[in-house]
Amino acid sequence: MEGRAALVTGGSSGIGLAIARALGQDGYGLTVSARRPEKLEEAVEELRGEGLEVESVPANMAKEEEILALVERHRERWGRMDVLINNAGVGIGGEIAEHPTKRLDMQLDVNLRAVYITLRESIPMLKEAGAEHGKALVVNTSSIAGKFGQPWLAAYAATKAGVVGLSQAAHGELSSDGIQVTAFCPAFVATPMTDWTADSVPKEEMIQPEDIAEGVRFLLRTSPACIVPEIQFIRPGDLMRAT
Repeated sequence: MEGRAALVTGGSSGIGLAIARALGQDGYGLTVSARRPEKLEEAVEELRGEGLEVESVPANMAKEEEILALVERHRERWGRMDVLINNAGVGIGGEIAEHPTKRLDMQLDVNLRAVYITLRESIPMLKEAGAEHGKALVVNTSSIAGKFGQPWLAAYAATKAGVVGLSQAAHGELSSDGIQVTAFCPAFVATPMTDWTADSVPKEEMIQPEDIAEGVRFLLRTSPACIVPEIQFIRPGDLMRAT
């Protein structure tokens, strides 16, 4: 939407890139962030080639100072934030008994702590947008594993369950300021993050990144009186499990 702006983390591929593209096509100015500068710049140049206005800001979401710099860069470039997409995440499988603390900490830092900090730092701009038009939107990418804990994904499932809880609490704090907070809980999506399972679940049988992007569009089309706290995206035949 012309005159409005969105920040998308984890935006160099997959879900984040699909959401960024959809928002850009709908007229939003974009700040897109990801950890690897080369991959991010390649994605951003692709978006710019489609005529979209994009600010590129590499950031390691495990580092608070880089999150603070990211939000500030967005503020400097656009002066407002109407949509925040907290999408950056990492998943590392393994049995609890064998899972090293380093891998646990990485998932806690990126999947949960970074979502909290990015939201916290964005609240002033989101409140301004909410006061202006009553529909500032925060989407926090969780997972179906955050709803139904998965064996061999205990750390990942725990962080994603935390994202759901954070989203619910944030709704209680922010909804009266015109800010909607929604947790997205998808099963397998055809992204690089699910390459490990492509032998058992072909990519064409997975949820597509564009499906998730359409969820964002849906939320932005609803009235300020309609709150959607959570959306689960599952494949045919899937219930209460991540696959």
